[in-house]
Amino acid sequence: MDHDHAKELALLLGSESQVLTQPQVVQRLSRDFYWYSPILRRELDGKAGDFVVQPRTATEIQNVLRYCHAHEIPVTTRGAGTGNYGQAVPLRRGAVLDLSGMEKIECIEPGGVAVCEPGVRLGVLENEARKVGWELRCYPSTIVKATVGGFLGGGSGGIGSVAHGGLRDFKTVRAFEVITMETEPRVVRHEGEAVHEILHAWGTNGIITRIWLALTPAVDWSQCVVAFDSFDVAFDFSERIAVDADWVKRLVSTFEWPIPSFFTPVKQYMRQGKALVFFMIASEQLAKLEDAARQAGGEISYSGAYSGLRNIPLLSDYTWNHTTLWAMRTDEAYTYLQCGFDPRTVREQMRKLKTRFGNEFLFHMEFMKRGDGQVIPGAIPVVYYTSDERLNDMIDFCREIGVFVANPHVNNVEGGGRYRADDIQLLAKRRYDSKGLLNPGKMITFEQEPAAAKSEIVA
Repeated sequence: MDHDHAKELALLLGSESQVLTQPQVVQRLSRDFYWYSPILRRELDGKAGDFVVQPRTATEIQNVLRYCHAHEIPVTTRGAGTGNYGQAVPLRRGAVLDLSGMEKIECIEPGGVAVCEPGVRLGVLENEARKVGWELRCYPSTIVKATVGGFLGGGSGGIGSVAHGGLRDFKTVRAFEVITMETEPRVVRHEGEAVHEILHAWGTNGIITRIWLALTPAVDWSQCVVAFDSFDVAFDFSERIAVDADWVKRLVSTFEWPIPSFFTPVKQYMRQGKALVFFMIASEQLAKLEDAARQAGGEISYSGAYSGLRNIPLLSDYTWNHTTLWAMRTDEAYTYLQCGFDPRTVREQMRKLKTRFGNEFLFHMEFMKRGDGQVIPGAIPVVYYTSDERLNDMIDFCREIGVFVANPHVNNVEGGGRYRADDIQLLAKRRYDSKGLLNPGKMITFEQEPAAAKSEIVA
């Protein structure tokens, strides 16, 4: 029966090559990087769709969704599959909607807004933007592979967030068009505050097909690695640079030893037993940064111009969630958390965590600007997994001492910490996907609603 649907969809699209049914291919395109979490690895291993559809236009997506709505076929959207939370893993089989082929950059407007399709690789957009004097405001460490649509659907921030915040901040996402899952799928434009109905909703309440993404003027960057004798001193210095608006920076990442020992391709820049700070700083400020680092007791172990995403070394390859990947390559028992520390009490919070968990909890700090303009010490700590109970103990203790945790070990929008308290994502799902066919099982507030209540709301 599923292959019958695949054949019908191929006829509908006029191309057999756009509907894939080979089991190995379907399995591969039903996965993302959920295996960063030992819990999600256990829960999601082996889950897959029945077939993959690869549309090339918004009209083709409308045709696919119209068919799937009529036949009540679940649809799970994917970009490049670089997410870490199982966003792209179908829980109830059905169709995988692969948008990676929709990769057109329509234009970069004179005011610095890129208009593009969801399958555009972030690295491609960065390179094209820099040709005309612009660059991305923020991007994940997976920039070379990740797509713009995938980033909007499942990401939040990354390199550049120390200066420009995340995707939700400072009107970085100006607008996008979304296709609904209805009897007659509609193209709905969201702009301004309305974009928050769809951002970071994992494709559960609409399919993003066209994006207006704000850029920032390009900067001539340099990279710098500074080693310090202790993590405390490294953190103090990195915080000083991160919060001072006079420094033009794109990256400030601070690592407790032994995390730097995991970065084997750049081991020549590591210093045994020492904490490290990675910077991407405006080239005109590099010498000043080096002087400040030395005065603070740091050793400059690497300093050089940044020539783009093919730069060797490329320090961003070891930051944000790539840090976790390097740790897992060293010992597969390592995993991670996503934390936000209170800038007023961060040192006391870190002391309490170290006292309680020791080297089970390794500090990896990533500074980021909030929507109110304050730069805070975020973190993607590398934690050692021994049991679900111990991992949950870490999460509970963080929250007990005032450390915010976005839990990366749950497979739903709400549990991951980016769900809107005003329920606008849920309200959008009620409007655009009343049957619950888009990525079902991933928005649990919708799943838990009584059927009668849903029908009353939709009516």
